[in-house]
Amino acid sequence: MWPAPLQARDLVAVVAPSGPVDPGRLARGVTMVESWGLRVRIAPHAFDGHGRLPYLAAADEDRADDLTQAWCDPAVRAVWAARGGYGAQRIIDRLDVGVLGAAGPKHLIGFSDVTALHARVGRELGAVTIHGPGLASDQQLTDRANAAALRNLLLGRPVTRQLLLTGRPLVHGRAAGMLVGGNLSLLASGVGTEPAPEVPVVLVLEEVNEPAYRVDRMLTQLIRSGWLDRLAGVVVGDLGLPDDTLVLDRLGGFGVPILTGAAIGHAARNIAVPLGADVRLEAGPDEASLTLA
Repeated sequence: MWPAPLQARDLVAVVAPSGPVDPGRLARGVTMVESWGLRVRIAPHAFDGHGRLPYLAAADEDRADDLTQAWCDPAVRAVWAARGGYGAQRIIDRLDVGVLGAAGPKHLIGFSDVTALHARVGRELGAVTIHGPGLASDQQLTDRANAAALRNLLLGRPVTRQLLLTGRPLVHGRAAGMLVGGNLSLLASGVGTEPAPEVPVVLVLEEVNEPAYRVDRMLTQLIRSGWLDRLAGVVVGDLGLPDDTLVLDRLGGFGVPILTGAAIGHAARNIAVPLGADVRLEAGPDEASLTLA
């Protein structure tokens, strides 16, 4: 289900489900969103910090309450994570998906550690969510292509064959399926707690600061667990690898089309894409593209 497009004066709630937030960077992101004609409200515990665990934005119960209250507020039309980091997995089981579902469809935006929330909220609510820059990812938000992609997905209506992104063909072919994925570490660590896809999927992957052998280990975990049994295609973003050798070694055997070099991840360009949407992947002799189906 696609949430309705945002309109002028709609309210966006900013939450911090993972790591601590830099107020200055978040302020710059808020300014951008307000320039689109939207209103922004920052969750009460976004800047609290955690007394014992400095890598968390606040206590688990407070981060979960902020997200739940924002989602269930009828005035809020979108819930935007300030940043990733670590911590989203710690609050997943504190979220009552029945309560969230009763509040109706809303936009959820974020990437990296927010992959854990995309997986749970998207699956349980049958919702399309947006994998894209956090609102405190100010360097990414200043990129015109990033901002345009976000704005199109939030304020526009989905259009059949709408171009989402382009890249290089690593394995040729065509595929259609539901777009899933995000950060590889979060996907791999979710095996055993988050079920494997039950429909054909196009998998998008990104990662940061992980050596090749760990990327290999995480991909192997997804393969051995059966999580990739319904794989129809792959979109490879920035994995921090020198080339595509490892991706081809681990995923080439599936015989599905692979688009590589996608501008998705922790680099300056991080194009927003709609997880949970039906997409088409085409990897021809010279170019590859991902479009809405």
